[in-house]
Amino acid sequence: MATIRIQVEAFDAAAETEALTTGRGDIGATVAFTGFCRDEGGRLSALELEHYPGMAEAEMARIASEAETRWPLLGLTVIHRHGLIRPGEPIVLVLAGSAHRHAAFEAAAFMMDYLKTRAPFWKREHLTDGTVGAWVDAKGADDAAMERWD
Repeated sequence: MATIRIQVEAFDAAAETEALTTGRGDIGATVAFTGFCRDEGGRLSALELEHYPGMAEAEMARIASEAETRWPLLGLTVIHRHGLIRPGEPIVLVLAGSAHRHAAFEAAAFMMDYLKTRAPFWKREHLTDGTVGAWVDAKGADDAAMERWD
């Protein structure tokens, strides 16, 4: 069963990997993806992330369950932050563990493609000039990446 968390606080990817693997002789590979807030060429001071509490966790758990059905995973951790996140700070962690690397890579890619396109999170830019920008739309490339899993 996957570990799913939505939180304001930053996470420690190394500590999460240790928590997943300690005492486990069956895990032969972990793949960790950490997404960070970018400064967008110096114009972004922060990203504001909102989510629909309860629904976001349920949707993340549903897709994590699908990943566990598709691949022989021995552990899956998905952490997504919300609130005001500054450039250089982590936003999301997907950590997949399996006996072999292929399943871990595929499951991590699947989870990230889902999170980028279908998870109920909304992002708004806060600009360095003090203005609040528009809500950020999903990119066409993210939608195209998700199509490979259908």
